[in-house]
Amino acid sequence: MDLGTNTFHLLIAEGESHHYHEIVHITEAVKLGEGGINKGYIIPRAFARGVSCMQRFHDLIEANKATKVRAIATSALRNASNGHDFIEAVKDKTGIAIEIIDGEQEAGFIYQGVKLSGCLSAKTSLVMDIGGGSVEFILGNADKITWKQSFEIGAARLMDLFHRTDPIPPASVEALNLYLEDKLTDLFTATADTEIDKLIGSSGAFETFAGLIAAEKGEPFNLKNIQSCDFDEEELLALTGKIVQSTHLQRAANTGIIPVRVDMIVAASLVTRFMMQRLHIHQVSMCTNSLKEGVLAGMLA
Repeated sequence: MDLGTNTFHLLIAEGESHHYHEIVHITEAVKLGEGGINKGYIIPRAFARGVSCMQRFHDLIEANKATKVRAIATSALRNASNGHDFIEAVKDKTGIAIEIIDGEQEAGFIYQGVKLSGCLSAKTSLVMDIGGGSVEFILGNADKITWKQSFEIGAARLMDLFHRTDPIPPASVEALNLYLEDKLTDLFTATADTEIDKLIGSSGAFETFAGLIAAEKGEPFNLKNIQSCDFDEEELLALTGKIVQSTHLQRAANTGIIPVRVDMIVAASLVTRFMMQRLHIHQVSMCTNSLKEGVLAGMLA
């Protein structure tokens, strides 16, 4: 289980780490960070949704007779003053012991998940995972990680800080970009003397980008059938530009954007554009694997 700020994921599988069969793979829009993401507190209705979701996950785990179970919690629970209360409530009602991991561990698991997909090459890539609470950046290739770090600048946090009116006004976009410039100094230092072959977006918003571009072109798109895809730079920039200029109603009416991502896709688009332009990256790929696949690889190994 990957217990994120916006979504909780359950993946039940069997087999070997490089060749496994998915039995259950579901995502629940829990919105644990709703209303309190930048206050460091899980509000009561989000708390209740989270516990209820974990009870459903427990029932599926029992029904499928899973023998090894791990529940990994990230930014929202890591930073919430009542995060341990949530962990105790889940343990009491389900018996599931939630592990809170730090940003470095999170980035490591994401790398393992992306590596498992075969997206990495001998050249240096920058892996980016845009979550609701944090964004992880990993520099590395198919053999090793050369640098990794987690930053508390996730889409839910950015939306709370900058996306107060819709569509997001140009002044807010400029303020968000200045904020990223300030918060990501460690990343810019790490990449200063590094030639980055491509940016790999790990699951989340990048899956939405890929689906929307395919829909615009009238092409079939099914995440179950792909593990990665390459973007055309101009198509990706054009799409993210449209998203940034769109209204909530326009995004909500688009069946290619899942409800939990309708508003946060704006911040994710801005982060993606900022990274491409700031680091002069022209090749961008999407990888469907992320943290949960990285954790699973270790469990199956």
